[in-house]
Amino acid sequence: MRRRALIARLAIASLVATPVLGMTMSEAEAAPDLENELYLDLKDGRVVIQLFPDIAPKAVARVKELCRKGFYDGTPFHRVIEGFMAQGGDPTGTGTGGSGLGHLPAEFTTKRHFLRGTVGAARSSDPNSADSQFFIMFAPSTHLDGQYTIWGQVISGMEFVDHIKRGGGANGMVSNPDKIIHMRVAADVKN
Repeated sequence: MRRRALIARLAIASLVATPVLGMTMSEAEAAPDLENELYLDLKDGRVVIQLFPDIAPKAVARVKELCRKGFYDGTPFHRVIEGFMAQGGDPTGTGTGGSGLGHLPAEFTTKRHFLRGTVGAARSSDPNSADSQFFIMFAPSTHLDGQYTIWGQVISGMEFVDHIKRGGGANGMVSNPDKIIHMRVAADVKN
């Protein structure tokens, strides 16, 4: 009787320790959460962005909604400042356009900081005016902490972000800018 109970416990333990058929617990824990990753395809290659729904749920939900509609495809990186950031997500390419879905409230955090590869929600002077526009940091800029919503982090392909065409002048507006080829939620991509 004890032997059957022990065998049953071992069988249950092995099922718990192997949450996905053929994977160990550490492999399953290391598996990417494809629902919370974006594939940003640029002219030189694919950038993978990890989303932070735990600290910016509204911003992440908006970005995923727009990705699923194909909104970002073909939109330019209209403002790109060397050593600072690349801004995109405006279909007009002027810095004044958006999705038409309305503004999002600020979702500031102390858990994350603006470092190289951090993705933040662009906005006007009103902290509660973010919509579709976003920016990717080329370098740390912790003076932005607590001023802009952080919704993601580049986890691979930052070298492709580094190749985005730079703008000129103080505002960094780009003439004939590079464009997003595709931006999709990773769970929706077959390859």
